[in-house]
Amino acid sequence: MGLGSAARSGVAVAAWSEAEGSAIIGRHIGRPGPLLPILHDLQTAFGCVSAEAVVAVAEALNLTRAEVHGVVGFYRDFRRAPAGRHVLKLCRAEACQSMGGEVLARQLLDRFAIGWDGTTADGRLTVEATYCLGLCACAPAAMLDGQPIGRLDRATLDDIVREVEP
Repeated sequence: MGLGSAARSGVAVAAWSEAEGSAIIGRHIGRPGPLLPILHDLQTAFGCVSAEAVVAVAEALNLTRAEVHGVVGFYRDFRRAPAGRHVLKLCRAEACQSMGGEVLARQLLDRFAIGWDGTTADGRLTVEATYCLGLCACAPAAMLDGQPIGRLDRATLDDIVREVEP
């Protein structure tokens, strides 16, 4: 199928650093509505918004940890743990379900012995649910490392698995 090079291999994430986290947070202090930009920048730097990051943000913005945690949990793109080297988002919206997307998703999850939002033991793939990629006419749909894939079928899933193999 030729999915192209969708590897995120150049993306390095670091372990939480209080100094770097504070610097990121400090760049946004005083700006209106800084919470979301701070969380995005922390995730970019560290690969996730960790429990330590939640505490630091809450303290800096005079929010409760529950408030920050609630925002991280509400938006599906924020992660509490770093993703695998590749991220596959499988659409679970009605159009994709009606075209067999749930069966394909279950086959893939079972193949890797992971659940939704799970990462393979070797860290190569994280599979996430998403709700509408805007490809309803090409259902079922997916997105591999930001690259949309329409008309997903078993052969396409096999291509994806080959693409993400180490």
